[in-house]
Amino acid sequence: MSRPPREIVAGVGFRHATQADEIVMLVREGLAAAGHAPDRLLALATAEDRAGESPLREAADALGCPVIGVSPEALRAVDACVPTRSARMEAERGIGSLAEAAALAGAGAGAVLILPRIASAGATLALAGVSA
Repeated sequence: MSRPPREIVAGVGFRHATQADEIVMLVREGLAAAGHAPDRLLALATAEDRAGESPLREAADALGCPVIGVSPEALRAVDACVPTRSARMEAERGIGSLAEAAALAGAGAGAVLILPRIASAGATLALAGVSA
């Protein structure tokens, strides 16, 4: 029996004090809410200037996937498809939601948002499906 393909990219935004376990919990919560098993997760995506931070790297290791750092240009390129609008994110990064934009840009051309932004105390998450 073959395994289902890894086809979901989790876009993640997080505050500097956020711990890896909070990110892992939010990703698992989001996957469950969208009706997907954890083994469908392809990658975690975030802004490239945050991609190397320890909490996100540790969360990716715990989830068994890589981290994708998304350039500011790629985040802005998908912003028209981002349904959530945060005044703070628009002021800081010129996009409505880091989690949604990172998920869509990280999943590539033709990606579809399958879970709009959800949040925990220190992180945000959105899921996008990779186009077949």
